[in-house]
Amino acid sequence: MDDVLDQLAEPAVELSGRVDDVLAAAGAPAGHRIWPLLRRLRVLPGDAVQAVIELRPGAMAGAEQVTGDLRRAYEEVRATLAEGGSWQGPAAEAYAAHRSALTEHVAGLTGRVDATAAYAEAVAYWIADTRRALARTVGDVLGSAEAVAVVTAARAGVGPSVVPAAAEIGARILATVAEAYDRAEVLPQRWVAELEVLAHRPPDAPAMGPGGGRIVL
Repeated sequence: MDDVLDQLAEPAVELSGRVDDVLAAAGAPAGHRIWPLLRRLRVLPGDAVQAVIELRPGAMAGAEQVTGDLRRAYEEVRATLAEGGSWQGPAAEAYAAHRSALTEHVAGLTGRVDATAAYAEAVAYWIADTRRALARTVGDVLGSAEAVAVVTAARAGVGPSVVPAAAEIGARILATVAEAYDRAEVLPQRWVAELEVLAHRPPDAPAMGPGGGRIVL
């Protein structure tokens, strides 16, 4: 289903592209707030708009299927490991230790799968929220006096009065993108501990030979 940004995409791309043209031809007023945003993001407003338009929360939908398949596979492994058998002796004890360690490891992997699914959901929400925020900004600037000045300049040529207008539109767009960028930067930090590689740690119990004796490695 199309969202508001999709509905505004064509005029948003056209206006922000004209803003880029003005900025490329005449720059921006000295000391304008767009300068730190340009230096930080290293992208022009038109390119920023296009990048956000191309972001799709649905792209994360496949993660749910993948993580669901992995979760079921790990549960099957855990069920298999739970069937320890009835045999006894030193070899059985060594096997039980390894089985217990592997069961714990698979449980940890299941937790990683759940964390991955939650992280994918959080990224999808960030994408949707970013698109909504840019749609609000674009909706505001499309009806502004600055937009009229920029569109008029496209026909009459770049004059001194249009430069501040283009800079203001560009700054509003880039400020919205910068806020989204800040949220994106902290997002992985919430999940880093739960998504790190989980190493399997076998037990310290010695390996046993067929006759029950210890194998010296």
